[in-house]
Amino acid sequence: METDWDEDPDAPVLDSGPARQAGDDAVEALAKVTAGLANGEQRPEQQEMCRAVGEALVTGTHLVVQAGTGTGKSLAYLVPAVLSGHKVVVATATKALQDQLAEKDLPLIERGLGQAFSYAVLKGRSNYICRQRVAEVGSGGIQPELGGEGPGGTGEVSGTGDSREASEAGEAESSEPDGSRTERAPAGLVDEVRTLLAWSDSTTSGDRADLSFEPSGRAWGMVSVGPRECPGAFNCPSGNRCFAEAARDRAAAADVVVVNTHLYGAHLASGQVVLPDHDVVVFDETHELEEVMTSSLGVEITPGRFRALAASARPLVRDEGAEADLVASLSTVGDQIGTLLADRVGTRVMDDNAQPPVDDSELAELLGRAADITGRVTDAIRRYDLQGSLLAEGRSDADKGARKTRAIGAASHLTDDLHRLMARGDGDVAWVDGTRRNVRLRLSPIDVGPVLSAALWGDVTAVLTSATVPPRLVERVGLERFETSQLDVGSPFDYRAHALLYVARHLPDRRAPQAEAALQAELALLIEAAGGRTLALFTSRRATEEAAAALAPDLPYAVLVQGELPKGRLLEEFAADETSCLFATLGFWQGVDIPGRALSLVTLDRLPFSRPDDPLLQARRARAGSRAFQLVDLPRAATLLAQGAGRLIRTAEDRGVVAVLDPRLATASYRDVLLSTLPPMRRTVERDEVAEFLRAALAR
Repeated sequence: METDWDEDPDAPVLDSGPARQAGDDAVEALAKVTAGLANGEQRPEQQEMCRAVGEALVTGTHLVVQAGTGTGKSLAYLVPAVLSGHKVVVATATKALQDQLAEKDLPLIERGLGQAFSYAVLKGRSNYICRQRVAEVGSGGIQPELGGEGPGGTGEVSGTGDSREASEAGEAESSEPDGSRTERAPAGLVDEVRTLLAWSDSTTSGDRADLSFEPSGRAWGMVSVGPRECPGAFNCPSGNRCFAEAARDRAAAADVVVVNTHLYGAHLASGQVVLPDHDVVVFDETHELEEVMTSSLGVEITPGRFRALAASARPLVRDEGAEADLVASLSTVGDQIGTLLADRVGTRVMDDNAQPPVDDSELAELLGRAADITGRVTDAIRRYDLQGSLLAEGRSDADKGARKTRAIGAASHLTDDLHRLMARGDGDVAWVDGTRRNVRLRLSPIDVGPVLSAALWGDVTAVLTSATVPPRLVERVGLERFETSQLDVGSPFDYRAHALLYVARHLPDRRAPQAEAALQAELALLIEAAGGRTLALFTSRRATEEAAAALAPDLPYAVLVQGELPKGRLLEEFAADETSCLFATLGFWQGVDIPGRALSLVTLDRLPFSRPDDPLLQARRARAGSRAFQLVDLPRAATLLAQGAGRLIRTAEDRGVVAVLDPRLATASYRDVLLSTLPPMRRTVERDEVAEFLRAALAR
């Protein structure tokens, strides 16, 4: 099977004049920057990537770079980006990388180059406290605000109940501690909101990440708004003091803007009005790009959106009669949709090609009724008489006008989403996500390539980079029609000397009755050989918990299990206790960075193929036809496998073993594709070699 790294005879040839000079200048500037580091060694891989980025920004050629762990890829793209003079947006998949860029890398470049340039971090609107909501809660009292069902009642963050608005800020809204929040949240919702109101007077950023505690979703929802509610600075009484608008202004003036990939997706979904105009976009952690765009470019309907809109609309219509009944029916129809879909979680709906056919006429009728009710509620809110209020100078009157504008915005967006869902095209798949208690009806593009091709790649020069670039990424994101260069610079780490890949070829097929017991026995032997120091990764929560329950009583090491503590705390304890073991599932296959002896063994319980009944992937498989396994399942598994194995070697001094407890990696016909995505480690199928390697590694 071909990979993205095969030599492409049609690849564009870079101009040897200005492009070469830009590459030379970038490498020279990189040397100045890295000279300021404590271990400022020259890395050929970093220099190669830096040169390629510098040349691409001159020629306008898109560039896809696989840069292994330890390359220092952020400096390799930031230095030429700064030198280019272009307006640059850098989109990352994690908050950790955003923080690294803004707090470490960009200041380092500024010092190293001695060249002034500006940079800013821009987050989704719901990350910033809203001065208008603060004014309303402060003047009207907290208790009346608690009367509505709003976001707190549904466990959702944004005021419209749409979790996609929260995802625009991505990891920045995680409730897991990241080391920056050490205080406990105030006891009780009222005290929590009072603390947020007081904080709004002292903060200079309004950024939720700057709080010393993690607020509950309901408390934060009372003092923030999502992009679908916000009327914009011009239409808001507090618009001239808005934290989100101030952040947008800083981003508009900056040379380099750091954002979350979800926010970039929201930018494309909005018709490119969220972010400032820019010439260059860098997608770091680009292995996440396809899935983030799939989410961002779709539609999500939840019962909470109807309840939140009803709570917003209730004070803005007549409190009795037809309009009051209409608002009540808004919550009712949302709940009816939730009830109807509760038993359909994880399945496709309104699928004309379903076999056997499924009658979704009741759902279609409910969605049509919901769209009609939402439209009529919008009209009722518009009729709400604010003529006198809007001309008055009282604070409460201006607040009522702001509430009305926000409610109309939320209602209009919900109506639009319902109509889009009902008018879905052949390129979309409608499916039910979430849980029975928190059901979500989603519409997703089956293939994001055409959308990105039409809306993005022709307007900017793009650099896509990751330690693991998924196979066939170019065609999967719609880059195949544009001039695109591809490069794999490798890693500076000596994987052949420092790492061993072990495949337990002797284990039985996972479908065999004795498979789980055999795997757990193998895992126990490996953990013993490593003296603990193990990150045991599983593809399901059930397998994680069963293995931990079976092994923990007999292991002489602490066993930490995902779910016992927040992710950040688990990783802290795992790193602090060198011989401890951490048993975890898919959320830990990436984004875990534990250098040193504390992580000397990474085990993967099985090849991470996706579930055959995943509704979105089912649609993609159907579109791919006979090549579905090669085009859909194998690339996803290869990327996740490489990400899991990548948890092992994080520095040049690290040593250890990656153990795959799935014999298919040694026997299946497709094994070479999977192996080609892994670092160039030595390989073995003999457990004795693992024990010997670990003894030598730990004796250093």
